[in-house]
Amino acid sequence: MTAKHIDHGTSHESSSSGADQLIGEFKALMADAEALIKATEDHPDGAIASIRTKALETIAGAKESLSGIEGRLEDKAKELATGADDFVHRNPWEAVGVAAGLGLLIGLFIRRR
Repeated sequence: MTAKHIDHGTSHESSSSGADQLIGEFKALMADAEALIKATEDHPDGAIASIRTKALETIAGAKESLSGIEGRLEDKAKELATGADDFVHRNPWEAVGVAAGLGLLIGLFIRRR
């Protein structure tokens, strides 16, 4: 049962770092889109102006959603860290044993390469 908790935490860590990477890439995409939209400001055509306005509104909405997601991810990461801390304080020898076992496995995998 202990290994299940640790595996559960590990999957959250990898998904959290993947989510952080995805958020970073999405922010870069939004910045590029904003730059592209602002580059069309010289064109006074009505159709382009309406598309530009709509795109800027969509980007603003996406930024708000993204900041909400970031907040939830941060809260979840803090919750997971607190849970791991509590587990280690309640079961210090199990935590040491699991860490030693994982270290041994990692050492074996590294040695094979």
